[in-house]
Amino acid sequence: MKWLPLVALAVPSQAYLRFGCATLSVQRLDPIVEPGRLPSSHVHQIVGGNAFNATMDPKIDIAEKATCTTCSFSEDFSNYWTAVMYFKARNGSYKRVPQYPNALLGSLTGGMTVYYLQNDFSTNGKAKITAFKPGFRMTVGSPTNTKGNNPGLRYTCLQDVMTRAPETAEFPAKPCPAGVMAIHHFPACWDGKNLDSPNHQDHMYNTGKGGFVTAGACPSSHPVRMPQVAFETMWNTTGFNDKSLWPADGSQPFVWSYDDSKGLGTHADYLFGWKGDALQRAMDSTPLLSNGIKTQSVDQANKCSVKSTIVEPIDGWLDKLPGNPMPM
Repeated sequence: MKWLPLVALAVPSQAYLRFGCATLSVQRLDPIVEPGRLPSSHVHQIVGGNAFNATMDPKIDIAEKATCTTCSFSEDFSNYWTAVMYFKARNGSYKRVPQYPNALLGSLTGGMTVYYLQNDFSTNGKAKITAFKPGFRMTVGSPTNTKGNNPGLRYTCLQDVMTRAPETAEFPAKPCPAGVMAIHHFPACWDGKNLDSPNHQDHMYNTGKGGFVTAGACPSSHPVRMPQVAFETMWNTTGFNDKSLWPADGSQPFVWSYDDSKGLGTHADYLFGWKGDALQRAMDSTPLLSNGIKTQSVDQANKCSVKSTIVEPIDGWLDKLPGNPMPM
């Protein structure tokens, strides 16, 4: 499939960036929550720049260190990652669920769709949108969450590759004809001071209402409006739709790599790495199509990767999940 230029993706709405990033690596590393730990507690799927490693010093601008990126914008060396989805068979064994790219984004290898919104799909609003700075990082969600109280963390049971509704807080309860889409919306209000915080969330404040709608006004404690970042990851669960493999009680069989079968603990990580002022130029642009950000081909994006630091089986049928899954 041929790579589609941004103009084909954004018409008629133009007030956002929407692009694909191929898979960079699948392994147990987490330089934000578990920096330097080899391996981290559970498996992640990572996209973006090839500076990704177990310890990413916030004093180092990764846009200057990386030499390639799996994202369609060649000036974006940021890293984006989530946990990995596994199928748990009736006999208790596990198998990693493959990913596939959004239908509009070409023949990428797995990966995810990334969004940066100024305000919503059709306008950049009236507020100044301040781009993230080198060293900035944040997370959304928590693997220990059992309440599902974040409206920006959702799932869609895909009837076809273009399905976008309805959304649920938990994993879909029935087999999905075209797979499962996991959605992660990050907060967009910054305290204006800290590039990180001890829990990687307190320097940001979430006024989002779920979905791609205009977020509420930023509070005085976090007055700086930043881009609204969101991920969409397409998980191809169709190879596991045979209900004879599902649990005998009929419950849904998919788990995150930390052994969450409800899906309420879904979470995601973001580490900024745009080159120079590219993202700020995009946020200042009306419409975004005039931002002049450089792009690259699908083939170039697919070629970028990093070697696995952790050598362990993560594919095929496994007797147990890699690492130390958290009891849910």
